[in-house]
Amino acid sequence: MTQHPIKTAIIGAGYIADWHAEALQTTEGVELVAVCDLSRSAAEGFAERYGLVAYTDLDELLAAGVCDAVHILTPPDSHAVLAQKCLEAGVHCLVEKPVSLSHEETQSVVQAAETAGKTFVAGHNFMGLPSYQRLKETVQSGGLGRVTSADINWHFPLAPLRSGPFGLWLLREPRNLLLELGPHLYAFAVDLFGPIEIEHLSLGKPIALPADTDRPQSWRIIARSGEVDLTFHISLVETVDDRSVTVRGSTAAARLDYANDTLVMQRENASDIVMNPWRKQMDQAGQHLKEGFVNAARQVSSLNRKSAYGLSFQGLFSAFYGSLNSGTSLDARFNGEAALEVMQAIDKTLEMLPESAAKPLPKTKKKPKPTVLVIGGTGFIGRALTRQLVAQGKDVRVLSRGRTGPFDDIADHVDLYSAALNNKTALTEAMQGIEAVYHLGKSMDTTWEACLQNDVGVTVGIAEAAMDAGVSRFIYTGTIASYDMSDQDETITEHTGFSQDMSDRNLYARSKAKCEEELLKMHDRDGLPLVIARPGIVVGEGGPLQHWGIGRWHGAGAVRIWGPGTNILPFVLIDDVAKGLILMMETPEAVGKSFNLVADPMMSARDYFAAIHTALGAKIAVSSGNLNVFWAADAVKYGLKKYALRRRGAIRPSLADWKSRAHFSPFDNSLPKDILGWSPEGNKEVFVEKAITKANLLGF
Repeated sequence: MTQHPIKTAIIGAGYIADWHAEALQTTEGVELVAVCDLSRSAAEGFAERYGLVAYTDLDELLAAGVCDAVHILTPPDSHAVLAQKCLEAGVHCLVEKPVSLSHEETQSVVQAAETAGKTFVAGHNFMGLPSYQRLKETVQSGGLGRVTSADINWHFPLAPLRSGPFGLWLLREPRNLLLELGPHLYAFAVDLFGPIEIEHLSLGKPIALPADTDRPQSWRIIARSGEVDLTFHISLVETVDDRSVTVRGSTAAARLDYANDTLVMQRENASDIVMNPWRKQMDQAGQHLKEGFVNAARQVSSLNRKSAYGLSFQGLFSAFYGSLNSGTSLDARFNGEAALEVMQAIDKTLEMLPESAAKPLPKTKKKPKPTVLVIGGTGFIGRALTRQLVAQGKDVRVLSRGRTGPFDDIADHVDLYSAALNNKTALTEAMQGIEAVYHLGKSMDTTWEACLQNDVGVTVGIAEAAMDAGVSRFIYTGTIASYDMSDQDETITEHTGFSQDMSDRNLYARSKAKCEEELLKMHDRDGLPLVIARPGIVVGEGGPLQHWGIGRWHGAGAVRIWGPGTNILPFVLIDDVAKGLILMMETPEAVGKSFNLVADPMMSARDYFAAIHTALGAKIAVSSGNLNVFWAADAVKYGLKKYALRRRGAIRPSLADWKSRAHFSPFDNSLPKDILGWSPEGNKEVFVEKAITKANLLGF
């Protein structure tokens, strides 16, 4: 029997790692002690947030003997190898879904666990929900009668399919979409009904990725488990969130909403034809009311730590560590046998997947001779910029972690180059022969200290490398968010300064402003050939429907606008931003200046959503957002984070910061027009066509 507490480590410090860390803090009998990630900055940043020891080498972590168990949260193609290594080292192993890429790989992990005498856990977290436990008990007790069929759904937008980043593992091949999402759905069926027989696969709503083949956004899978008919639905377009399991029996039906941790039964009653429908609806209304009250009370009492997603991990971890501490067998929901059944069903489904068409190829086989370097070239603005540069006859070097990307069709003009942004020597080498450098990148940090290191420090290092390499133009993209835009009577120009004290601003605005400050010092002191671009609210093909520069979104169908939504917003088309950036490279007079890339006054937030309704037939529920209420609610959250949860680095943006999100202040865009000769789209009909009609905002 394992001694208390079980010491555990997280391998992979991506976004899902925070969910694991938060859930581990509320799980009995376990202590999170370490994190390991190949990125030193990611490992150290995560370790600082949770008070852990950081490692960048798994062998070093295992050799240190600091943990009894690990959570593997790396990209799925590394799961099997890492799990086997950890198990062979004598460490219990929880692996995020998909636990591997095939039944065969999963079998090797299960065998490694058996050989080592250690526990392997499949990260099928949604089965850890209290509502799922109630559903399972209802099915097993006969509460639904004899089960006839089940529909298991994942209707939830996958924005990267439309707006990137396109380098994610799940977008690399069509099959990866099912490998990523299928385990959630198949695990429910396996646990409730047993092994799955796949009968049919239907795909729909294809979307073409840049320089790649189509990806299906709609999957419909017909299957069977014994006498139970199964239908699995996956929809990844901009759709209402419906992640549910509906089980129908001879007596009743049950609907589990696993995204919200609710379970509602549809039951018959013996009343007459008049009262029967009324009683049935009142019964369901009462159940919904009860579920709502229970969830609200749970959220309030736990300070938002028991959201449905958070609860799912807590249930999974309780089963894992409860088994280790008690010396009992692991719950069948999460064991190796269940993982094997899930992966076997996925393998059978993928056998029915049609072969993909050949990827687009470049027109020639010549090797690029880049004179322009784009950092952040695979992002929304970076992709448009790179393609416009190539269209104008330039060869471009794009810093990228991978060797393939959204430019495979123009690979004879685009050189994908790997260099760590904090490695000045590697950056200087990447800039050899380069005349102009565009820095479009921004780190995703949660504390000001991390911003200073990973954003400001990295930006200064990139600029120093550019000077060492003799680059003739260094173009940095700041943001209009750094301005105080709370006063509708103040028109903002490039001569409008930022606040002297930015400590009460959100981290994004503050960090970007600090980067500009340091770069301007280098321009004045060292002669850095600097140009600063501050794009407005960028829209167009490749941009998201759920744009957080406009409001706070609640799924694809509802948005609360920052403020009343009647003031004109600083919109700008993506193609116009790319044109402006190129003009900054070509115009000698641009050096030492900053330019706000904002189109002519055209549309308010409400105008924008009305245009979406007219052009696409999608009526989005639009509500005004009271910025004073936003600010007050944020103040309460700040207090809870700092004093109740003792979160390090918690910040509280000011009321002016919140009002700035509404973009009350108008902009004067005459400077880029006068100096650069920039001419953004001024025709409203053409703007709507490019920003909305042809932007594929909904994905279909």
